[in-house]
Amino acid sequence: MRRTRWIVLGGCFLAYLFDALEIVLLSLALPTICKDMGLSATQGGLLATATLIGIGVSSVLGGYVADNYGRKKALIAALLTFGAFTAATAATPDFAVFLLLRFLAGVGLGAVWSVVSAYVVETWPPHTRGRAAAFVISAFPAGGAIAAAVSGLFLPDWRLMFLVTGAAVVLPVVVVAACFRESAGWSVQKADSATGVVSVRDIMSGPLRRRTLLGTLMAALALTGYWGATTWLPTYLAGERHLPSSTVALFVTILNLGMFLGYNIFGYLADHIGRHRTIIITLLGVGVTLPIYAVTTDHLGLLWMGPLFGAFTAFFGLFGSYLAELFPTRTRTTGAGFCFNVGRGVSALAPFALADLATAIGFSGGLIVCAAFFGLAALVAVALPRNSDDAGSILAEPRDDAPATA
Repeated sequence: MRRTRWIVLGGCFLAYLFDALEIVLLSLALPTICKDMGLSATQGGLLATATLIGIGVSSVLGGYVADNYGRKKALIAALLTFGAFTAATAATPDFAVFLLLRFLAGVGLGAVWSVVSAYVVETWPPHTRGRAAAFVISAFPAGGAIAAAVSGLFLPDWRLMFLVTGAAVVLPVVVVAACFRESAGWSVQKADSATGVVSVRDIMSGPLRRRTLLGTLMAALALTGYWGATTWLPTYLAGERHLPSSTVALFVTILNLGMFLGYNIFGYLADHIGRHRTIIITLLGVGVTLPIYAVTTDHLGLLWMGPLFGAFTAFFGLFGSYLAELFPTRTRTTGAGFCFNVGRGVSALAPFALADLATAIGFSGGLIVCAAFFGLAALVAVALPRNSDDAGSILAEPRDDAPATA
């Protein structure tokens, strides 16, 4: 069982690394794509929005496949989906086809988060679950750093870049197909013929409905603040703090390092004081540090505030274990995926809203508004259960040390 846990941890990290790589590559390639295809800034932004809408749709499709057909099959299907449609981007003839391809790729991209979160929760014991899930999700800033290196290698040839990176997804597919076993928890539940087919209806009824609605609202508020802030941070540093492009790249790299460390430090803390409490701490932390970052004019101060702000965004990694634990094994991927990915879908409008707001109050003022969303998310988090046992057990769960099945 210990060997299985480590295989799942490493394989899920690799899968989410490629997931993050594909998401960040689009933002890095957008200026070149717009110039090459003659797109306006609005059209370029719609490509990112189409991806996030696809991620929102994955909350239904990805969860349905994982809860009814197994975690392993769902993860392989998600990887193949976004890998294939990312590679197909290389041959896109026009903007309309590009939008469709990004939407379809988004369906696969969102499903990866749902499945790896459930896989880790069902493989690792409760006392180490928080740090394990946070480590897997910390692949996002790592993937962002790799994306920066890859874009520097390929751009301006964005078509070749998407072809190569899309095809490279075969690496995590092979690892999952050859090395993963199906989740023992899911197998035990599926063996019970009385469980039936899982759908969104299951998480919108009975005691799960309140958790689903509050979890989705918390994720939507937090991710609106997150995507609104992080999308325009480089523009804020260059435009309002007058940093040269090379310095902006350095600041963003250090900020991502702070994110990576924060995910893992707060993941460790979550296993000692609780996932729920740690999420509230990180949401309040980012809500306090972001306004300070927004009004700081000293370049040295910005350099050190960046990784501190990034560290508190660890809620992004903690959502994986916490939301998954709120739902029983039978509906775990559907429930956690719905909360997180619908939240990501709602946050698709954040970059546009902040851009419009910045024309009136500047990007620094817009960042302070984003901080308010983190504060609201913390208030919603307070209303959520501290753990899956609050208000009574929902469904009997298999033992965490149950043997994995082939």
